[in-house]
Amino acid sequence: MFFYPPYILILFITIIIDYFAGIYIEKEQDSKRKKRFLIISIIANVGMLAFFKYYNFFNENLTVIFHVIGFNNPIPYLQILLPIGLSFHTFQAMSYTIEVYRGNQKAEHHLGIYSLYVMFYPQLVAGPIERPQNIIHQLKEDKFFKYVDVVEGLKLMAWGFFKKLVIADRLSIYVNTIYGSSEYHNSTSIIIAAVFFSFQIYCDFSGYSDIALGSARVMGYRLMTNFDNPYASKTILEFWKKWHISLSSWFRDYVYIPLGGNRVSTGRFYFNTFAIFLLSGLWHGANWTFIVWGCIHGFFVIVTNTINKKLGVTKNSVVISFFKIVFTFSIVTLAWIFFRANSMQQAITILTGIAKCNFQMPYIGSSAGLVYSFFGIAFLLLVDNICLKSNAFKKSTVMQYSFYLLLVIMILLIGVFDQSSFIYFQF
Repeated sequence: MFFYPPYILILFITIIIDYFAGIYIEKEQDSKRKKRFLIISIIANVGMLAFFKYYNFFNENLTVIFHVIGFNNPIPYLQILLPIGLSFHTFQAMSYTIEVYRGNQKAEHHLGIYSLYVMFYPQLVAGPIERPQNIIHQLKEDKFFKYVDVVEGLKLMAWGFFKKLVIADRLSIYVNTIYGSSEYHNSTSIIIAAVFFSFQIYCDFSGYSDIALGSARVMGYRLMTNFDNPYASKTILEFWKKWHISLSSWFRDYVYIPLGGNRVSTGRFYFNTFAIFLLSGLWHGANWTFIVWGCIHGFFVIVTNTINKKLGVTKNSVVISFFKIVFTFSIVTLAWIFFRANSMQQAITILTGIAKCNFQMPYIGSSAGLVYSFFGIAFLLLVDNICLKSNAFKKSTVMQYSFYLLLVIMILLIGVFDQSSFIYFQF
């Protein structure tokens, strides 16, 4: 409402439709009528998402098609502001009616409880995309002060704020500079910017997720984990099991498996996999860059799956595992170029700049800022891969409190406080 007051009606309309749809789906005995209520709910949610997020995108592409065949597009272009977090709460709302239809969740008869499920503030605008089985029963429980919940929640929030303010927002300064004028920079600078963006978007999005999980935990609520050290993945498929888990599992459970999953012919498996990643790209934004980003991931999932089937599962040495991680990270970083670019032309310009192999002294900008950037990445890798997995760290109260005190100090001393929003707010 603060962003644009009338947009509260979007939430109000979808909440009312899905609330009654859930009740009627549960009450109805006839399977056809039950499915009809589910379809009404899905059309309402997808229709709202399609109008606000994709109307102008499809209209612009329709204009190009009409122009090619010599006609004018009669459909008007509309000035539409994208509601913050629309894709997130739309998918969360749909998971409710689908689970009620499947019989995995009882319909919620308390309008306030159901509304809170859709509008739970810690994760409303950027996830994780919750399931009703995990969160609705928690909203009905009496909550009492728990010292452990408060401490663990604040720890998560501190780590999230560190990733956002010290790493992500620091990296964004260099990334924005290079992407804003990539044609004037050499290959070294562009590659550094591409790698920096990989860590920027991870720290930005996982940082938000940590803050969301942490603030909910302080109040006694447990949300689903959304990230699990994805850049340590050895394959693209493994990456997607660890990156934005709530979205990838949503597509798996509600689209991929209903399409037949991998229990189909090879050709159909390829189609199902590619379709999921195409939809994932489109979910992220109404731009061809996001579609290409999704297709790149879909292509490499299919390729690596095919190779693994032919070669069979083998135990890899440390060296081979390391090279697999580096290769997977390289593919992910390549795909992120399309994700970050404002247009296909800009993405092509950046890729061309890399392909020139013009390896010279990179753009430095603020030397202190660049040092902090590399320090932040190194610190992140150390913590994610060693500290947080160490039994000694988990058992030592002194080590833990020292670590989180250090985080707070670094946030205050080298954090970037320029009021930049989280990247995934735009989705």
